[in-house]
Amino acid sequence: MASNPPAPEAPFRPNGTFAYGAPGADEGPFEEWNPTAESVRPVRGRHRVAKQRGGGLARSSTVLGVGVIAAVGAGGMASAQTGKPPVSISMPDLPNVGSLISDEETPKGSSTPLSDIGRMAAADTAADTGAEEGADAGEALRARIMAQVEQQQGQAQSKAQAAALAAAEKVAAEAAAKAEKEAKEKAEAAKKKAEEEAAKKAEAERLAELAKQYALPTSSYTVTSTFGQAGAYWSSGYHTGLDFAAPTGTLIKAVHTGTITSAGWDGSYGYKTVLTLDDGTEVWYAHQSSINVSVGQKVATGDVIGRVGATGNVTGAHLHLEVHTGSGSVDPAAWLAGKGLSI
Repeated sequence: MASNPPAPEAPFRPNGTFAYGAPGADEGPFEEWNPTAESVRPVRGRHRVAKQRGGGLARSSTVLGVGVIAAVGAGGMASAQTGKPPVSISMPDLPNVGSLISDEETPKGSSTPLSDIGRMAAADTAADTGAEEGADAGEALRARIMAQVEQQQGQAQSKAQAAALAAAEKVAAEAAAKAEKEAKEKAEAAKKKAEEEAAKKAEAERLAELAKQYALPTSSYTVTSTFGQAGAYWSSGYHTGLDFAAPTGTLIKAVHTGTITSAGWDGSYGYKTVLTLDDGTEVWYAHQSSINVSVGQKVATGDVIGRVGATGNVTGAHLHLEVHTGSGSVDPAAWLAGKGLSI
């Protein structure tokens, strides 16, 4: 900003009379000026001095300087508040303000007194400061709101992550429980299967041992009638034994170790032999052509006790075999199978 030009020096008068603005020797006479309301109406933004006294120009310059100082001070304060770099302003050397300002009232026609200029500058500064403080308060409020939003978002995210983690853990636990259950069921099934196989193996071994102790009653045979078969040939209405058709004279053997408790003719059974085992089971051999043992004789598995024939109520040569236990007559085929023998 340029400096104000210095005030012009007052003209010199030889007779010692001084009047600022008086015509000089080389100047012509001035016309008389009669101010009117229109000519003295204050102009906005400018300052006029109504009365001129000695040093009037200096006083006007002083007023202007003070206003500039107030404006510059307000601008400096605003720059300090807003953080903008200050602008360098050079000021002219001004006389003492107190010596230039009298106690008289504000010059008539002046639009802005000096005190009003200071108040206006202070008001502008306060407005700028208030605006800055309001901006700072708004920024702080915005920061607090953003912090709260971020905190809420963080809490929601943490809650969502915890829920997802809990759901994943639940799914994993369910999958682990299902896998464990399946593995347990599979192990139980394998164990059961192994037990069944072991039981079958043990039964097969037992039957193999029994087979060594038991024997089929005859050989070279054909099964012609089974247990329980219905027909008019039997007085009871059904077949009570198992028929092995074979040529007459085929050997008949003891199925197990025991004692002969009956041997001879028995009506429709023809020649019949009864072998009683150690457990009380009776094995009947009927329709024999001949008997080779006697009552009370001990026999062992496989010993010959008679021969196949066609005596009694028959239609051809065959061995009629019956098995009687404590519960009555049973199926000979099933009984033999229980001893490890298959027909």
